[in-house]
Amino acid sequence: MTTRTDTTEIALGTAGYPSRLAARLDSAAPPAISTVGNAHLLQTLKTALFCSTRCPGDPILAACGQAAQWRDEGRCIISGFHSPVEKECLRILLAGNQPIIICPARSLEGMRIPVAWRDGVAQGRILLLSPFQPVARRQSAALARQRNEFVAALADDIYIPYASPGGSLGKLLDRAQHWSIPITFPDTQVSQR
Repeated sequence: MTTRTDTTEIALGTAGYPSRLAARLDSAAPPAISTVGNAHLLQTLKTALFCSTRCPGDPILAACGQAAQWRDEGRCIISGFHSPVEKECLRILLAGNQPIIICPARSLEGMRIPVAWRDGVAQGRILLLSPFQPVARRQSAALARQRNEFVAALADDIYIPYASPGGSLGKLLDRAQHWSIPITFPDTQVSQR
């Protein structure tokens, strides 16, 4: 298997483009999305995972326990898997067979697929997904915010182990609530904003 991506584009208004993106993002919906892997995973029920970069211990333990439960239940999880807690949850999920949708905060064009993801992509249980054009080859805070909104817009529900007070997840939570997406905070959540 190649270590570089062979991307497929799905244009707005064509079969396979998630109608939920156009409905929730309206004019801000990406004109096309890029995929590597099984694009049919977009049709499954998806839980979005978001966690602030800095996170106290109890929410970390709750998130890891929840990831193991999702893995065992076969639940599809969508995330950028960028923060330390999100990365640890991905490590737990990769040990299972459930679907995973990974959305980096960059274009998929020319991206190397990490070794730990390759078998899952080949087996059709991991989808790499991006709303970014090929020129967006480096991750940035601005792209991460856009990516998080994209992930939330695709989700059926959202799980947030921890959101730092005054952090960037606050605006995303407001947007998700506007879209009437159910949001779960574990009992260990110290602050929702």
